[in-house]
Amino acid sequence: MDARQLRYFLAVVDQGGINRAAETLLIAQPSLSQSISALERELGVPLFHRVGRRLVLSDAGETLVGPARVVLRDLEDAKASVDALKGLRAGRVDLITMPSPGIEPLTTILTSFSCTYPSVTVNAEAAFTPEEVLHAVRTGVCEVGILGSPAAVRAPELDVVALESQPLILISGPGAETPERPEIRRSELSGFRLIVSQRGSLMRTLVDEVLASGVAATIVAEVAHRTSILPMVLSGFGQAVMPSSWAPSARQAGATVHRIVPESYLHVAAVCRQTHLTPPARTLMDEARKYAARTPSAWEVPATESTRDGY
Repeated sequence: MDARQLRYFLAVVDQGGINRAAETLLIAQPSLSQSISALERELGVPLFHRVGRRLVLSDAGETLVGPARVVLRDLEDAKASVDALKGLRAGRVDLITMPSPGIEPLTTILTSFSCTYPSVTVNAEAAFTPEEVLHAVRTGVCEVGILGSPAAVRAPELDVVALESQPLILISGPGAETPERPEIRRSELSGFRLIVSQRGSLMRTLVDEVLASGVAATIVAEVAHRTSILPMVLSGFGQAVMPSSWAPSARQAGATVHRIVPESYLHVAAVCRQTHLTPPARTLMDEARKYAARTPSAWEVPATESTRDGY
């Protein structure tokens, strides 16, 4: 049983006979009769009783009318949804992002995307490691991923768009004693109370390197949720090493920002599967490529292999 057979069946019902139904469907009468007969054979019951020149629905035919209309209506709805997606008038795209890239560049990319396609809903899931992002995209849980990594991302089975390289910065609360110049040397972190993310992040790695070099800084908090870090800094509890995507929010809130030298970078990328993307996901990746084309700082260092997840 297929949609064509159901459509032919309902045409016969609505038109009251084979001849009128064939005219409405613009097909030959024998073809319509053969289709109805094939449907009856498949179901194993007659759908019509032939009474003279008229066709009268059997009990089985009466039972089929309602479900057949529902099926064809659902198919039309499905087609309408796909047609809308072709024009990106509606739909949904699932993405996954790490915290810092979720501030920028994701905000700018989504703003451009939504200005052009305001009816497409974006569902953004959270991840805390590059491995989580790559796994979600590989398995199809999400179509698009935004991630940051100490090295340029390499994932041969995915499309990877290098977006930008964010230098690490020191964020200090109002009144903190920091240099007046825009940079701060790692050695100058001596005596600072540092709020850090958990081990494995680039920000934590830099702090661990500073401590290992003999700088007498103190870790006063290890925070899993990075959205808690800026409020803690603003309260005067400590200072934090973060990617530069946090700088605008920090400055707006009254914090001071210094670029840490020698510099370390968080390399940010957008990733997606190489095939079977929905139209909204393809367009979102197009917006990511436009962002990368406008950003001169995207990955000026050579890519390095990682022992984890192919990047």
